[in-house]
Amino acid sequence: MPHVNTLLQCIPCFARQALDAVVEAVADPVRREVLLRRLLRDIADGDWSGTPPAMAQRLQRSIREALGDPDPYRAVKDRMNEMALNLVPTMRARIAAHPDPREAAVRVAIGGNLLDVGAKTQIAAEDLPAHLETIWTQPLRGDVEGLFREADRAHSILYLADNAGEIVFDKLLIEQLPAGKITLFVRGRPVLNDATVADAETAGLPELVPVLGNGSDAPGTILDDCSDEFRDWFARADLVIAKGQGNYETLSEVDKNLYFLFTVKCPLVSARVGEPVGSLVAKPGRRLA
Repeated sequence: MPHVNTLLQCIPCFARQALDAVVEAVADPVRREVLLRRLLRDIADGDWSGTPPAMAQRLQRSIREALGDPDPYRAVKDRMNEMALNLVPTMRARIAAHPDPREAAVRVAIGGNLLDVGAKTQIAAEDLPAHLETIWTQPLRGDVEGLFREADRAHSILYLADNAGEIVFDKLLIEQLPAGKITLFVRGRPVLNDATVADAETAGLPELVPVLGNGSDAPGTILDDCSDEFRDWFARADLVIAKGQGNYETLSEVDKNLYFLFTVKCPLVSARVGEPVGSLVAKPGRRLA
């Protein structure tokens, strides 16, 4: 697969990330403008040759430094987790009543992927209940049977989480996967509304699987930026289940047994995977395709 590079069409999304962060965190209009100009200069002067998550990592570091806040999306993540936790009983019942509970759990986990402040196509926490009603009638693009076939035959599985809120629904999918094989990895440090160990704990995941941080603050999985521990786990895993568009953008060219579960949020990714924006995708990586 070709490398997922940052394209010119990606730049408005980065500018919107900067604007949203400044508006959310700063009340004074003059300071807002000063900070936004600084962040837009950082975007203009940045390295556009890498993946979008690599550029977003640098931008989000600048945002945290400019705001003087190591986790500016903490309140947003808390709202997303709370809303998702409130929906767990309903979603668990829907999964249990579905003709194919495994497919239903995949739908719920991918449906939660729209809780993403970094994407142009996203939903607010308050819109989550209505959004999850739509996932039952949408086509699920990919190979769910293949995912569970690979999971059943694997001895060790890495599950790479993406966002807060979404990680609550990841637990419902993990409950459908083979017990005792899974290790969950989250971001090593805060970035956007991506899940960290604190969010996994809020979701109750440590009672189900081991939970570790990957050592990185990239909104994706940039292997060279992750800890030695993570890279060792990644190399030894029989199967990697990667949630979210950022993980797809950073891992799609890696020669590994991978399954990508995400909602298509971007026309450029849509063109790459051959599915419309808004699609629920459960697709194998290139080795399993």
